[in-house]
Amino acid sequence: MTDPVVEETVTGHKRLERNVTLLGVGALIAVAIGGIVEIAPLFWIDNTIEEVDGMRPYSPLEQAGRDIYIREGCYVCHSQMIRPFPDEVERYGHYSLAAESMYDHPFQWGSKRTGPDLARVGGRYSDEWHVQHLVDPQSVVPESIMPQYGFLADTRLRVTDPDAMLEALAIIGVPYSETDIAMAAQDLVAQGDPDVPAGDLLDRYPKAQIRDFDGDPDRLTEMDALIAYLQMLGTLVDVNSAAAQEELAAETGR
Repeated sequence: MTDPVVEETVTGHKRLERNVTLLGVGALIAVAIGGIVEIAPLFWIDNTIEEVDGMRPYSPLEQAGRDIYIREGCYVCHSQMIRPFPDEVERYGHYSLAAESMYDHPFQWGSKRTGPDLARVGGRYSDEWHVQHLVDPQSVVPESIMPQYGFLADTRLRVTDPDAMLEALAIIGVPYSETDIAMAAQDLVAQGDPDVPAGDLLDRYPKAQIRDFDGDPDRLTEMDALIAYLQMLGTLVDVNSAAAQEELAAETGR
């Protein structure tokens, strides 16, 4: 004999599955409850990302290069997230730390890789290699299906209002100082042209690399900006020390 309670449950479940509106409402409620459970605790945590030594906001030239990276869709084929798996760590380097993307808007983590992960590409190749790779990818990686970006070397870098670029990022939490914002236009040029006095740029942006990146010292190009961005990826943080710091914070609940 069938249990009336079980029979009623089965009947109710069939009714839910066959009614699109009812099923949609039920799914919405389930997702809302799950979202609240996941998100609500974050409002009571002082800091969801533990700060690590070495992290800083992007310099104006690096930020301009990052904007070009996003504009050209580089993120579609290259993630910037090394997972904590032996094969990934052996190929790309230490796994990515959350703090390394704390000033990214939007962040470049992802799972799609047509090309290699770029989280730690900084310093792995020379500027000349990057220029050649962007101009003619197949000349350095014959099996590459990457398009050519040689036009970046022929396009002067134009950032309409560097001050406003940093000010907008400061509004959403990136800790640019008033000096950083006021000096943005000068810093932008000084990092890509060694002949322009850099002032205290290195004090405000430690480990910023100051040089002509694209091999053409007579002008500042989009190629300069993009390579400046690529060459700093993964270079700011002592990842082994930072990882130990994150693990300790997690264990102590801070």
